[in-house]
Amino acid sequence: MNKEEILSRITAALDADLELLTRAARTAHAAATHVECIADNKYDTTGLEASYVAQGQANRAQDIRRALERYRTLTLRSFTATTPIRLTALVTLEDEDGNTRLVFLGPDAGGLKLVDVDGECIVITPESTLGRALLGKVCGDAFDTSSGMTPKTFTIVDVA
Repeated sequence: MNKEEILSRITAALDADLELLTRAARTAHAAATHVECIADNKYDTTGLEASYVAQGQANRAQDIRRALERYRTLTLRSFTATTPIRLTALVTLEDEDGNTRLVFLGPDAGGLKLVDVDGECIVITPESTLGRALLGKVCGDAFDTSSGMTPKTFTIVDVA
């Protein structure tokens, strides 16, 4: 999986999420303003609860719009073994057990998993624990990071 393909798949996933959340927000808004949601008494909060759901979905849709804008204007950088890692780096990590992991350092959409026949790539952000640990490192560097209560040691084996 190359960076152009990763970028394309991230924007496609965000587009799909945005479409789904936009429909859900409209549906929740319609439910919140429906005549059957008018409160019968002071304890009937159906309409209020539906409006909270609609607002939450609208807020999440706005977050996705911002993420899409960041990815659409993102310039993919080239990295060598001696270039410090920063945004748009595609990094192959190896843990102490010899397991490898491919991560893409992006501005948003952390945790998004992209899977194809070659394997899996996980989008991480500079705000994540792993993203912060990677910033400024170069190929061959080893570093420790904690995932919950378990400390892990990774070595950077490739950067693209």
